Amino acid sequence: MLTIRKATLADLGAITEIYNDAILKTVASFDTEPKTDAEQKSWFDHHGPRYPILVAEEDNLLVGWASLSLWSDRCAYSDTAEASLYVREEHQGRGIGRKLAEAIIEAGGKAGLHTLIARIAAGNDASIHLSESVGYRHIGVMKEVGQKFGKLLDVHLMQYIYE
Repeated sequence: MLTIRKATLADLGAITEIYNDAILKTVASFDTEPKTDAEQKSWFDHHGPRYPILVAEEDNLLVGWASLSLWSDRCAYSDTAEASLYVREEHQGRGIGRKLAEAIIEAGGKAGLHTLIARIAAGNDASIHLSESVGYRHIGVMKEVGQKFGKLLDVHLMQYIYE
């Protein structure tokens, strides 16, 4: 049975493992080098009630995670957060991403946010479809803003507005 819950520091190793796998194999993250434990601890410490991290656990295995992060340090953006979501490769395509996406949207609403932003690399059609299916709208494309695996990549901007 799948359980979605707030992340704890004890989850950070599995979160990092999932994220580092995505860094090395996919364009889901524009990081190009795996994160260290110290880097991830700092990332974790910048989250809390306003910017939660949620994890999906199945049979005592952490199979995915989602987070909301500060979009900008400028005060005018205080009610906007960036959403991130990663699912362990061998668990993708089973609805875990959808449940995490719905849960992180709900958490953002409870935190009083107004807008969520997702940045999705071109070619990641599954993530674009997932975002649309939970209420994000496509608001634009930033052309050739990232380079990974020797290719210049476009990034789709998706937005969820709480109404």
